[in-house]
Amino acid sequence: MIETRDLVHRYGDEMENDEGRATAIDGVSLSIPDGEFVLLAGPNGSGKTTLVRHFNGLLQPDEGEVLVDGTPVSEDLVAARTRVGMVFQQPRDGFVAATVGADVAFGPENLGLAREEIDRRVEEALSAVNMEDRREDRIDELSGGERERVAIAGALAMEPDHLVLDEPFTGLDAPARESVVEHLRNLKAAGTGVVLVTHDLRDAFDLADRVVALGEGRIAVDGPPAEVRERLAGFGIRVPPVSLGEGPPEQNP
Repeated sequence: MIETRDLVHRYGDEMENDEGRATAIDGVSLSIPDGEFVLLAGPNGSGKTTLVRHFNGLLQPDEGEVLVDGTPVSEDLVAARTRVGMVFQQPRDGFVAATVGADVAFGPENLGLAREEIDRRVEEALSAVNMEDRREDRIDELSGGERERVAIAGALAMEPDHLVLDEPFTGLDAPARESVVEHLRNLKAAGTGVVLVTHDLRDAFDLADRVVALGEGRIAVDGPPAEVRERLAGFGIRVPPVSLGEGPPEQNP
């Protein structure tokens, strides 16, 4: 489980007083159980990326705390980064090696695992994104969609409980978007928790168990997709149209 408790994060010179710094996250308390597929939505500047970067210690809170499986992230960064895999908005920001296989192997190697275990993880992670035959390919020669899949494989090789993806569809054409969605569908079926950060819910709306929307650094909406759909438009969030035969959620008498 990922949990934030009264989380506050401010940007600006830490030597300034709080009034002189911009508040990006303002008292967010959120629990994400294992296996849940969450769409974290909101317009640009709402705090989405800032929030998820606390999940594995890439950012530190100014107030409050973040826990993974009950342990404060600040007390065990290695455990947090093992359990929470992160795929950045620009995949190239996370690449550390020249070839597909070497990059996917980097995380498991840093865990000090045996070579046999590293090879198993790399093979399974690349297979999960249909790139098992691309191990020796150079990353700088891949398409945008292929780079996104390699970034996902690199996170999967850590065998995380939760996979966090920050705007994974940015810059992808329709076939690449469909491919990423299909891989996310498979991950959900396998029991991996997914947190998908986006301002456009159309690609993954039907996969979500829950939608959490931020507005000005606070949780504005939190609930099952069908129940909160109508409330999302006011936050500049794109939602898919209601399909034929789909009506509003039933109201309790």
